[in-house]
Amino acid sequence: MTPAARLRGLKPDWLNDPKVWRTEVLAGLVVALALIPEAISFSIIAGVDPAIGLFASFTMAVTIAVVGGRRAMISAATGAVALVIAPLNREHGFGHLVAAVILAGVFQVVLGALGVARLMRFVPRSVMVGFVNALAILIFMAQVPEMRNVPWAVYPLITAGLALMVFFPRVTTVIPAPLVSIVVLTVVTVAAGIAVPTVGDKGALPSSLPVPGLPDVPFTLDTLTTIAPYAFAMALVGLMESLMTAKLVDDLTDTHSDKTRESIGQGVANIVTGFFGGMGGCAMIGQTMINVKVSGARTRLSTFLAGSFLMVLCIVFGPVVSDIPMAALVAVMVMVSFATFDWHSVAPRTLRRMPAGEITVMVVTVACVVATHNLAVGVVAGSVTAMVVFAKRVAHLAEVTAVTDPDGTTVVYRVTGELFFASSNDLVGRFDYAGDPATVVIDLSSAHIWDASSVAALDAIEAKYAQRGKTVEITGLNDPSARLHGRLSGELAAGH
Repeated sequence: MTPAARLRGLKPDWLNDPKVWRTEVLAGLVVALALIPEAISFSIIAGVDPAIGLFASFTMAVTIAVVGGRRAMISAATGAVALVIAPLNREHGFGHLVAAVILAGVFQVVLGALGVARLMRFVPRSVMVGFVNALAILIFMAQVPEMRNVPWAVYPLITAGLALMVFFPRVTTVIPAPLVSIVVLTVVTVAAGIAVPTVGDKGALPSSLPVPGLPDVPFTLDTLTTIAPYAFAMALVGLMESLMTAKLVDDLTDTHSDKTRESIGQGVANIVTGFFGGMGGCAMIGQTMINVKVSGARTRLSTFLAGSFLMVLCIVFGPVVSDIPMAALVAVMVMVSFATFDWHSVAPRTLRRMPAGEITVMVVTVACVVATHNLAVGVVAGSVTAMVVFAKRVAHLAEVTAVTDPDGTTVVYRVTGELFFASSNDLVGRFDYAGDPATVVIDLSSAHIWDASSVAALDAIEAKYAQRGKTVEITGLNDPSARLHGRLSGELAAGH
């Protein structure tokens, strides 16, 4: 085999497919265009220069394309991270913000190595559906300010942009419809001299690449204690949004991703971003939807090119990019919002069949996200609600039936179901302490003991019978239940 042939064998298959190349390149360009106004907006939220958010989006996207665990996912400066670190920048200055970004990256690497990604298995489907729907609502709500108090021409431009994205794919799918929409609306507004808000109105674009350096802060314990709470909060919010987005892309593409690698990769990307003076970030759900669902990207190339094109567009084509009407980008994001929302989940037929608890979890998730504009808060609230609903449902599955021997000297209580803190609370009241004979058998062969609350409940039952001079025999424990009962029985009463 020749060296050239060996080299071709080492390359991924998609590198040899021109169609994939075209899809990935055009997807990266569309995402880069959509990133510019959002990065500038998030910079304003964080209270930093617009160039800081653009630099962060560049370094995050390029780095995560190499070290991340989810192909085609876009990471950049985000609103959630901006909200977390804005108070730090306001109270202590930009140097502390940069230091917090680097420390947050370190926290993410450590949490990733410790296996925090495995916690994703505890996120129920109803929370995921609520997460997706809340995301769609937030994407749409973020466009509303761009449609208020604007020249009348903005509205027909948005309508035209939506029409292009709906009907152009019927002509050809070779070029992404969002890119066509952006180009056409830009040409129309510039050629006709239509005065509408543009990307340039959001802030000045950078004219040079970022330069690496250390944060301008004293390297003292006082600085560490100041930035650590913000850094840890940023690390948690960033990881949660990134892992949820990765799971969403997994479902959309029917592929698996390495969540541990993604967690560590997010940390590495934030460390790199911090040393380049960026504001940090995490996975961007809206841009990821543009990349994966709208443009059809599936590889790391689109992520890398999104970051690369972003800097090229800002530095080389800054004047042209500044003329892009915001109406074109608003139309793209409205289409993304519509495509992201899970319409099947709110269809009357679905709601009629769905258990009330599942609907409650979804509504709580959506309400918390929309109220706080923080996806992480909604996921936590939805997951806790799901646990409460599950515990309430399972608590009623523990059944107790009693059978008395014909001679009347022994009664056998057969317990069926799962014994844990919710179900075991009612267990004590299911026995006839005064009326039962001298010997009581509790048969647990069809039950399982999960926690100390259940052991304490069995101890309380034995104590109540003992007060009346009656003996209790517990039988049928499976091995895990027997070990837990043997270890804790008699040790949980007050005074121990």
